[in-house]
Amino acid sequence: MESFAIIVLFFAVVLVTMAVKQIPQGYEWTLERFGRYTRTMSPGLEFIIPFFDKVGNKVNVMEQVLDIPPQQVISRDNAMVTIDAVCFYQVFSASQASYEVSNLEYAIRNLTMTNIRTVIGNMDLDQMLSQRDHINSQLLTIVDQATNPWGIKITRIEIKDITPPADLVAAMGGQMKAERLKRAQILEAEGTRQAAILAAEGKKLSQILEAEGERQAAFLQSEARERQAEAEAKATLMVSEAISKGDIQAVNYFVAQKYIEALGTLAASSNSKIIMMPLESSQVIGSIAGIGEIVKELQHKKA
Repeated sequence: MESFAIIVLFFAVVLVTMAVKQIPQGYEWTLERFGRYTRTMSPGLEFIIPFFDKVGNKVNVMEQVLDIPPQQVISRDNAMVTIDAVCFYQVFSASQASYEVSNLEYAIRNLTMTNIRTVIGNMDLDQMLSQRDHINSQLLTIVDQATNPWGIKITRIEIKDITPPADLVAAMGGQMKAERLKRAQILEAEGTRQAAILAAEGKKLSQILEAEGERQAAFLQSEARERQAEAEAKATLMVSEAISKGDIQAVNYFVAQKYIEALGTLAASSNSKIIMMPLESSQVIGSIAGIGEIVKELQHKKA
């Protein structure tokens, strides 16, 4: 009797164990009865009918990442490149992901690779290298629409690397180097041109200032000569008036003046080493004295 009770208790424990299911967070399980899908069990405790119900698939509903293997793609301008990518997806319907497609990850991977070849094949190499965001957006739209019946949501598709052939990379490097050299030469030529313009403007300003200075100096020299001429004219007029009045000292003034000027010319000559003076020095002194007398008379008249 006791052994029968133990057997019954054992079967009861087994039945309870089979009837109670604990689903972890981040997963959903499908329930099948006699091989047919009946419902989806959410995280927590769930009860099933032993021997009639069974767990179909344990589906991960968290966001998952799927590596897309590298593949060679021909661009529109016949450039062969190697591209790899990464795909992020999340299951929103465990039943569709379980029963609408077989081998979900394999299907997503191959669908993504096919559409990468389609999108890249319609682009030039330069567009391919410079418009990754556009490529990612286009791939996301296409793949997400295609996988929607499978109960999944494609959240992101990112191109990881685009690798052109080695010879094409070398050619691109040479082109980039030539472009940089061209920009450097343009900048150097622009700098030389700007320096020449500044030098020409500086020279022009210098010449203007120099001409202005020469004009001012010429004006001042002309004014000085004019004043000197006026002074000489006044002196000549005064001496002429004195001569007309019979003043012999005015004659002495002219003689002394010319005598002194001749001596100055002889003294300034580079070829003159010896100056012979046949005249008596008293005559020069007398002439100078005559000049002094004329000056005194003029001062006396003014007074």
